Amino acid sequence: MNDAEEPFDPMGGVSTPPVVVRARDQVRPAVVSVVSLTLLTGCIFPLVLFALGRLLYPSQAAGSLVTRNGVVIGSRLIGQNFTRPEYFHPRPSIAGAGYDGTASGGTNLGPSNPKLIQDVRQLAEDYRRRNGLAHDATIPIDAVTRSGSGLDPHISPANAALQIPRVAHARGLSEDIVRRLVTAHTIGRQLGFMGNPRVSVLDLNLDLDRTAPLTPR
Repeated sequence: MNDAEEPFDPMGGVSTPPVVVRARDQVRPAVVSVVSLTLLTGCIFPLVLFALGRLLYPSQAAGSLVTRNGVVIGSRLIGQNFTRPEYFHPRPSIAGAGYDGTASGGTNLGPSNPKLIQDVRQLAEDYRRRNGLAHDATIPIDAVTRSGSGLDPHISPANAALQIPRVAHARGLSEDIVRRLVTAHTIGRQLGFMGNPRVSVLDLNLDLDRTAPLTPR
């Protein structure tokens, strides 16, 4: 067969070149695989997880929202900036203007950065002053550092313990009552060994309002 001749088709006509056949056999499975995996992992799987979440964990799937008198006042997943002496104060935040879920993030400053050192010193001074502590009192690390997300809704039990006298005095309650509330809202380690014990600030402050309601200013 010379270069001018075409491949012979026994049924008549010209047969498809082998190269075209091989390319078609490879492209078709690739296209089908991409479409199938996109539908499975990008549509079906997320929808199944969403449905299971709404069915098994309706509160968590909806954002762990907290309501009072039918009004949403926060989420157990996002901290809030409580500043009044009658409330327990959260961990410092640098997310946006503070605890902004749309601007989650930390300072990204290294441990030897002068800005971080100065920030920690200022936060420590403010914390000691607010809680009536000695100028050299030891302070829990979470009271003077900002979390990586800026949205941490918890504080350490040690942090909460140092705030008990201030809150009790401002509320007109005994320290024992406030301490029991802190204990009631202290969450243990996950599965008994992961993470550290922590206190839910929002739930604790809401319980304080139920125990000793504040009079309007």
